[in-house]
Amino acid sequence: MPEFNPAPAPQRRAPISPQTTDGPRSSRRTWLGALGVGAVLPSTSGRRDEADDVRAAQRLAGLAFTDQEIAQATPLVTTQRAAFAALRSFAVDRFTDPAFQFDPWPAGLVRPPREGPSPYSFVTVTEQVPTDLDLAFASIGELGAWLRAGRVTARRLTELSLQRLARLDAALKCVVTLLREHALAAADRADRELAAGQPRGPLHGIPFGAKDLLAHPAGPTTFGAEPFRDQHLDLTATVLERLERQGAVLVAKLSLGALAMGDRWFGGMTRNPWNPEQGSSGSSAGSAAATAAGLVPFALGSETLGSIVSPAARCSVTALRPTFGAVPRTGAMALSWTMDKLGVLARHADDCALVFDAIRGTDGRDLMTRDAGFPFDSLLPLRGLRVGLLRTGASDVSEGPARDFVAFLRDQGVATAPVEWPKFPYSALRVILEVEAATAFDELTRDGGVRALADQSDRAWPNLFRAARFVPAVEYLRASRVRTDLMRAVAQVFADFDAILTPTHTGETLLCTNLTGHPALALPVAAGERQPRLATLIGPLFGEAFILRLASAWQRATTHHRQRPALATRGD
Repeated sequence: MPEFNPAPAPQRRAPISPQTTDGPRSSRRTWLGALGVGAVLPSTSGRRDEADDVRAAQRLAGLAFTDQEIAQATPLVTTQRAAFAALRSFAVDRFTDPAFQFDPWPAGLVRPPREGPSPYSFVTVTEQVPTDLDLAFASIGELGAWLRAGRVTARRLTELSLQRLARLDAALKCVVTLLREHALAAADRADRELAAGQPRGPLHGIPFGAKDLLAHPAGPTTFGAEPFRDQHLDLTATVLERLERQGAVLVAKLSLGALAMGDRWFGGMTRNPWNPEQGSSGSSAGSAAATAAGLVPFALGSETLGSIVSPAARCSVTALRPTFGAVPRTGAMALSWTMDKLGVLARHADDCALVFDAIRGTDGRDLMTRDAGFPFDSLLPLRGLRVGLLRTGASDVSEGPARDFVAFLRDQGVATAPVEWPKFPYSALRVILEVEAATAFDELTRDGGVRALADQSDRAWPNLFRAARFVPAVEYLRASRVRTDLMRAVAQVFADFDAILTPTHTGETLLCTNLTGHPALALPVAAGERQPRLATLIGPLFGEAFILRLASAWQRATTHHRQRPALATRGD
């Protein structure tokens, strides 16, 4: 298991004790003073103001306390306010998780086996001298074959990637930091090892990019946000460490919408290579744009609520959002501890499988990560698999852009049937994400740093962070209990299916499956007016192998995923 070098432990303040010189029966006024925040009980007139605050707060929460109940609760609320201040004065490192764990696996459901076969086989290529454009849009398997045959070097691939990133970034705004020196040194090391007959695996010598919320000491980790523009972290995210141990070459930190929302960051708006007048969607904006434009063979992204599948759909790339807990998030910016997932954006389903296999599994630090098998074999027949076709209203997904894909699956012996998600108050459950995100950036809200973010609209983080502070803990925990019922209900749906095919952009699917932690694979399924159109396969928990098998078979029979944006081929 890769080693991980954590950041130095933060300096903690001395423990706070309620004991005072007044003895164990000291007054509450004295105890509040011992909290270290100068808290004292309000005067009689001050209590009237406190009661007015409580009365307003209970109306906001939809409650109806009597005047007597409000008067009784007011002194305790005052105590709580002092406790809040004491907790805020205690230094907490950004990478410290809350003292709870979320497991998407419903109680009583049998977990999949932990072991599985290797998900890759080496590719044979016949081209003698691949062109730069061939290399820019080749699969990982093809690049690996050329590397092992000595037809290209890791240095050439890395220099090509760096050159294309620098040249096309003016149009795409997808690069935060080019890691030129670091990348070239890693490429030269890979070439020496390959020449010595010491291959590390299928990713050896392959360039890649990473969403700039993953820590790496070779450059800043900016979160796409102005307040963190110069943040340098002396640690390496587990996923980056694992890829580099396999010989992959990190060439760039790629853009994300500020604090993982949208496609606007402090450098501008990241663009869709197929239509540069359009943003690339977010928040894995740079990862999607760079992959679609052939600037990197693959890139890492993250998703809390659509941040992988949405830019994948906008930029027409294949992308895997794994099961919650399949990939460790150590060294990644936290937005929602119970919803954040790290995944991969590429142009080929087989490439997603290769990268997922390299980064999955526990690391001993992200305690919400689970080990599970990955029995992926792209050549296994599809006959006998069962795919649900999501129904919305009077139609299902087979009546849209995915009709040819559905026909292909049926021709391969896949059984299909319509399916619907269970009825739940999905939009109301967004409160879980909003409260956890507000907690993750509590200090940034209180010190006014959110005012420096690029987007200040009503539904942007600054306003959402502020509003989330008025959500009672009771309501957050109630939402968590409803989430438990949702997990059980979706598990029952998957009792009948190995995968569910959905349109790519459906708010209900995004909310439902991100809350339950199910994996998703976005893939091109049809030609479009400007670019390929996508659909999304949702898999059972830790069922990445099922959805990748379906996509791999489809991509062997079609070429939608091999189309190239015109912008990305200019000058080549």
